[in-house]
Amino acid sequence: MPKAIVVDQPGGPEALRWTEVEVAAPGPGQVRLRQEAVGVNYIDVYHRNGYYPQPLPFIRGLEGAGVVEAVGPGVTALQVGQRVAYAGAAGAYAELRVAPADRMIALPDAISCEQGAAMMLQGMTAQVLLKQVYAVQPGQTILVHAAAGGTGLLLCQWAKALGATVIGTVSSEEKAALAHSHGCDHPILYTRQDFVAEVLRITGGQKLPVVYDSVGKDTFLRSLDCLQPRGTMVSFGQSSGAVEPIAPIVLSQKGSLYLTRPFLFTYIASRAELESCAADLLAAVQDGTLRINVNHRYPLADAARAHTDLEARRTTGSTVLLA
Repeated sequence: MPKAIVVDQPGGPEALRWTEVEVAAPGPGQVRLRQEAVGVNYIDVYHRNGYYPQPLPFIRGLEGAGVVEAVGPGVTALQVGQRVAYAGAAGAYAELRVAPADRMIALPDAISCEQGAAMMLQGMTAQVLLKQVYAVQPGQTILVHAAAGGTGLLLCQWAKALGATVIGTVSSEEKAALAHSHGCDHPILYTRQDFVAEVLRITGGQKLPVVYDSVGKDTFLRSLDCLQPRGTMVSFGQSSGAVEPIAPIVLSQKGSLYLTRPFLFTYIASRAELESCAADLLAAVQDGTLRINVNHRYPLADAARAHTDLEARRTTGSTVLLA
């Protein structure tokens, strides 16, 4: 029987149980996918530890890539043997799975399943953040927190290609060098430097039109101090913990700021939206605008170790589980 990572009760990495599972034939509008690689993202941690509650038991993971093994009734756009990748179909931590066909994106020959599994969620997140949530313009200066992470590296590269100057926060010299090599013009070591003071220095006191913050509690309030009047605070994660409630008057006092908490799957809810976003991402990878950095690989059975390393901030770029 195929195996998968199952969570019976929320908890730490030890809650990820490697076990045999039954996989049914695909139903109407579904495909059965033999997975080659699965992407690991911080949202998986929130599902595992109960921060985002899930019906129990469940199989974790939102993105992966592999080969279509069977198609269900009504599926005409995909064929057996076709390579596909996806983001948003829960249940990815598995060797074999059934998933909705309308969430699958065909992979070009030039992109491996490993790259496909590493790029869909983080890459489409970057596309949405830079082009839809706040449309970054040439000549603007922006701030990206966690600039050496998977989404952070993509944000740096893509923003640089759009003509922006990129400031990024990182925790070490090694991560600073990595972020710089991916388009971050001004890496800030937040462990040694005050990032607000550095933003003011770099911009000559002009501050920023937008901040992209996936860190949360540790950076949120001070990020507001980096924004110009009517600037936009984009909060899209909380790796350091949940942001404390904020009174709306604070946004007014700090310059009539805008605050948004975007969710990728709202922006790719329809098939047309998904195809448009994914096409832009695939084109950016194929033309060299984006490099997909798969820096960490673990056997699928070792998902707990991957989560441990992710939470300890020992990872950079993208992490995949190999089925």
